[in-house]
Amino acid sequence: MCTPMSEFILALISAALVNNLVLHQGLAIDPALQPSAGQDRRRLHALGLATLALLVLAVTLGQLLYHYLLQPLQLDYLRLFVLLPLCVLLIEPLLGLLSRAIPSLPFDGLMPLLLGNVALLGLSLQVIEGAYGPLQTLAWSLGGGLGFWLALSLFADLRQRSDNEAMPESFRGLPAELIGAGVMALAFLGFNGLFTS
Repeated sequence: MCTPMSEFILALISAALVNNLVLHQGLAIDPALQPSAGQDRRRLHALGLATLALLVLAVTLGQLLYHYLLQPLQLDYLRLFVLLPLCVLLIEPLLGLLSRAIPSLPFDGLMPLLLGNVALLGLSLQVIEGAYGPLQTLAWSLGGGLGFWLALSLFADLRQRSDNEAMPESFRGLPAELIGAGVMALAFLGFNGLFTS
């Protein structure tokens, strides 16, 4: 029998590594493959932190709205029309808050990358369909954000290492990144049987 804390840790590790939003579900692959995301390490960390905070806020608030507003009114079928504006409306205030709280990171210009990040809506829908409790919802959103940040860092590292003369011209850039994504996904899949309840 799992304690709530062990369930939290298992969900966190599962969301970050085994069910990574970028590598296994392909939900947030577009921001990770942006060439500008890996050029500046500070911008990469700003995008990772903003996505992490946005996932925690959007998924938690989305589940609260679904369970305490839509379900009691029997409006379950409107969840997409409630979650999508919620995800979009949270971006600008959160970026403003983060830029005031951490002025050393460049949060300006991240709005288009966060608007196109379907991981927000995808994870919100997955948590609602999975009928998770509040602690598991927090773990999945936190783990999803940390997994996105990890994949973003790995892609930036791969981009930097593959941009040299030793690699054939036809494999540089996107082909090397996609091959690397496949190898990383297989490596992360190795964590699948590591933790059992």
